[in-house]
Amino acid sequence: MNLRRQMFAIKTVRMLEEEMAGENRLRRVLGPVSLTALGVGAIIGAGIFVLTGLAAHDYAGPGLVLSFVIAGLGCAFAALCYAEFASMIPVAGSAYTYAYATLGELMAWVIGWDLILEYGMASSTVAYGWSKYFLHFLELFGLHIPPFLASDPFSTPGAWFNLPAAAVVLLVTVVLVIGIRESARFNAAIVVLKLGVVLFVIVAGIPHVNPANWHPFMPFGLTGVASGAAYVFFAYIGFDSVSTHAEEARNPQRDVPIAIIGSLSICTVLYIAVSAVLTGMVPYTQINIDAPLAAAFVPYGLSAAVFIISLGAVAGITSVLLVLMLSQPRVFFAMARDGLLPYEFFGTIHPRFRTPHKATILTGSVVAVVAALFPIHALAEMVNIGTLFAFVVVCTAVWIMRYTNPGQRRPFRCPMVPLVPALGIIFNVGLMFSLGWHNWARLTIWLGVGLIIYFGYGRHHSRLAGAARTAHSGLNSSFRN
Repeated sequence: MNLRRQMFAIKTVRMLEEEMAGENRLRRVLGPVSLTALGVGAIIGAGIFVLTGLAAHDYAGPGLVLSFVIAGLGCAFAALCYAEFASMIPVAGSAYTYAYATLGELMAWVIGWDLILEYGMASSTVAYGWSKYFLHFLELFGLHIPPFLASDPFSTPGAWFNLPAAAVVLLVTVVLVIGIRESARFNAAIVVLKLGVVLFVIVAGIPHVNPANWHPFMPFGLTGVASGAAYVFFAYIGFDSVSTHAEEARNPQRDVPIAIIGSLSICTVLYIAVSAVLTGMVPYTQINIDAPLAAAFVPYGLSAAVFIISLGAVAGITSVLLVLMLSQPRVFFAMARDGLLPYEFFGTIHPRFRTPHKATILTGSVVAVVAALFPIHALAEMVNIGTLFAFVVVCTAVWIMRYTNPGQRRPFRCPMVPLVPALGIIFNVGLMFSLGWHNWARLTIWLGVGLIIYFGYGRHHSRLAGAARTAHSGLNSSFRN
């Protein structure tokens, strides 16, 4: 197969279905409740407990409510496209697999490499946010971790590394290696706890809302609201992670679309309510950036509320970290199964736990180092542009698939195609341009490194290309005979 043909070669739905029948596949143990809990577990966490403070303080002010509405709309259009693909192609890999089935091998590699960046940086961001709430929680009991072990060296002069962030990542890695069923149960229990805490924040905070704090509503103008939307977009990648677990769903055609749309709907409403309460309780210029929800109750002398919120944040952000780190190894797994990454490492499934344990351990090790050494704002910005790019690709792919494979069975159909995919592309590209040039530069460098790996290794080991070469060789042999 020549290079050009290989770059645009696609995997048919039939090929994907045949892979699902093989022995080296993931265990189907997740139902609609577990999948929805995974989505909620990934969405409600650092976004609501940490990033709301920085987004309101530096970008949108009280207009953060509108930022969440804009980001939610962009996600809603993308979610409908994800749901169609997840029901049609219930295979591990999420947007990577969808791109392979529609846009070709090269684009699949690009989006897969992008997803690795997205989940890795998201996990590091969440671990950093977890550490700040954990330190705040310890302070309630008069306990302190030495400053040189409590922050990254870029944010705090004299600091060595963020020990709590690295420690929680390594702990979650152990849980993930044990198995998907145990991980899902652990996550479901934490989701119930943190939903209770989020509702507590809303109910307990409403009596202390001062409408005067909402003026000016958009202190940074519409540009600030748009920048805020691009920044908090990080919080919505949970429904994306649901699609990476389609191969582990008991009834993916029905359950995955329910989980994607359900988790996004629940969390968008809660985000809007919490951001309205937070900016109403505290002037946006005085919002605490590290632990905004807990700190908002301190001026009112509500120590019990501070304790409940800090505990809920620690538990809630843990579940986000679990889901994100659960998702990244499955992208590695899907790419390795196609031969684009070394199969002996990334494609290995543990004989007992049936999890991609080697890829999980590698993910945990890298995330722990990054979370310990880098500041949260740099990490979050890297996540956002990668997530938006993935959403644009999925919206484009579902549009193309309607024309290239119209007869394929679609248990869930994205409504109003091509309008909904087109709106998803417009919203998400617009948010990408709301991010600074340095984010584009980082993304370009990352994708450049990925292309070097693809042309140096992936294209030579591609199973799709190998199958095509074998078929072509067999045809030539038959012709000569």
